[in-house]
Amino acid sequence: MNKPETLSWLRRISGDLATATTKRLEDSLPWYAEMPPGRRSAVGLVAQAGITSFIQWYDDPASTPWIAADIFAAAPRELLRSVSLTQTLQLIRVTVEVTEERVAGKGEHLREAILLYSREVAFAAADVYARAAEARGLWDARLEALVVDSILTGEADEELPSRIAALGWHGHGEVCVLVGTTPPLFDVDHLRRTARKLGVDVLIGVQGSRLVLVIGRAQIPGRSPEDQGPELPFLDIGRQLEAGFGPGYLVLGPPVPALVDASASARAALAGFAVARAWRSAPRPVEADDLLPERALAGDPLAKQTLVERIYRPLLAHSSDLVTTLWSYLDNGRSLEATARELFVHPNTVRYRLKRVSEVIGWDATGPREALILQTALILGSIGTSDAARRRAAMPRHGR
Repeated sequence: MNKPETLSWLRRISGDLATATTKRLEDSLPWYAEMPPGRRSAVGLVAQAGITSFIQWYDDPASTPWIAADIFAAAPRELLRSVSLTQTLQLIRVTVEVTEERVAGKGEHLREAILLYSREVAFAAADVYARAAEARGLWDARLEALVVDSILTGEADEELPSRIAALGWHGHGEVCVLVGTTPPLFDVDHLRRTARKLGVDVLIGVQGSRLVLVIGRAQIPGRSPEDQGPELPFLDIGRQLEAGFGPGYLVLGPPVPALVDASASARAALAGFAVARAWRSAPRPVEADDLLPERALAGDPLAKQTLVERIYRPLLAHSSDLVTTLWSYLDNGRSLEATARELFVHPNTVRYRLKRVSEVIGWDATGPREALILQTALILGSIGTSDAARRRAAMPRHGR
């Protein structure tokens, strides 16, 4: 059979080939049989387009080298999201098998043409899915940058939860923000893999030289909660992720209950990152709350409020003796004996009160760094108390 006769024969049997292919798909591919009728019909259109496209390509392969890509134009866009690349290749294989069976005995040249064309179709399918994945990746990157920017600015709106869901966020429970510098060669995939191994999900934002990670706890894929083990503290997680950042300071914001509250952690982390250089021996990473004195001196109202509410007010509410003892201890260069002489008490009494201070607020005044934090809190609390007293004194008094 010469080529014109073969072409004429192929055109006559093209409808039968499409019908036989659809029947084979139903019999051999369970996922196809379980599809809704509309999608099965769309898959059938792709198979029929492939057969028609092969006949056109066989007629003149040199003039239409990219005709294989036209096959997928027959499918609606949602089919690309519901049928995986693996399933598409299975579809191609079944179509080729049916066609090979029908053309058996029609010449080796036709069989070779079918095999060559099936290769072109497979490459075309891979190209279609690669372009879709690239477009999806670019869209995800833009959406992720928008979400991170909303968290950093605190301008969250009612659309933020839906945007987070669209990104496939698997985090649950507590969240914190980690801020550092962007490395010269930033490997975002390696950073995400490291995060998954640590049992956390991350949102990543690159803002010039600054790299921001929003970290949330997540179940490790393939592991049950029982097998996942104890949850690591966020500071330990930050140490594990530290290699993914560039040189310089790395600041971890305080944990917050959920992702929608992450702006509070972000504000603290950004404020700490701005003043971290003022602490010469700051660890990497350093917690934003360990930079409260520097942040307060730089005018951060959140740091001032945190120092007063977490240190000064709890001590004052517990006992004025604790505040007095702490003031004296810090003013006397953290000397027990000098503090005891000033307060006319035994040094053991000073030791006991300092221990109570640590139990009430969680900071130990005997360490140099924590002493700075506590002294800053006492100064801010005293200023606030004096201002409040002056405001009360200035208020007009009304008689009965």
